Amino acid sequence: MVARYLRTQLICVIFCFQFVSPDIAAQRAYESQGAARQDSTLWVIKAGDVIPPVSLAVAGLVTQGKISRHFHEKVRSQYPNFHSKADEFLPYAPGVVSLGLASAGVKGKHKLGDQVILALLSNIIAQGVTQSLKRVIKYPRPDQSDYYSFPSGHTTTAFANATLLHEEYGQRSVLYSIGGYGTATAVGGLRILNNKHWLADVLMGAGVGIGATKALYISYPWLQRTVRRMKH
Repeated sequence: MVARYLRTQLICVIFCFQFVSPDIAAQRAYESQGAARQDSTLWVIKAGDVIPPVSLAVAGLVTQGKISRHFHEKVRSQYPNFHSKADEFLPYAPGVVSLGLASAGVKGKHKLGDQVILALLSNIIAQGVTQSLKRVIKYPRPDQSDYYSFPSGHTTTAFANATLLHEEYGQRSVLYSIGGYGTATAVGGLRILNNKHWLADVLMGAGVGIGATKALYISYPWLQRTVRRMKH
């Protein structure tokens, strides 16, 4: 299944770059003047790219089982009749905001075309990892509706899109980052309150969503150059 998602990723990249790549002459001039310099900056990994997703994933593993069940019992005892459908559409809100800002001409880290590619691929990769884990682990949901609880797919999507908004506009204003991650956190909380997920599911989903998007942003310069070479 993971291989299938990765093949889809490559096809999407090749297709989308036909519309957003710069003209060939400009690209050749760029490569002749500074290709060696770009090679040294294709892969830039910072501590902030690694620590949050790894910490969340580890927390998800640590809280799996007894801790999550105890936490869930307390939540359900306080909100036994809670029900909301907000967690069905909120996961996409940060991504919609990011693409909306780009469409309105608000300058982000990338242009609209590149943001579309990044949004598409980050969600494909994140869900590829999450759905694969669900089918391998087969952990029961709190409401016993099925065995695809771990990790939370809704939370994965929410944090993938929140990271997209953070990467594009977080340096412009910290409010974008706060709004995006605040929304994603709300999604995780709603999944627990709606009796659909354990605490561990939500933590691992957040880690996967952030990690997948961070990895894509780190590798995107290399991806751009690889696809342009293929076109030549």
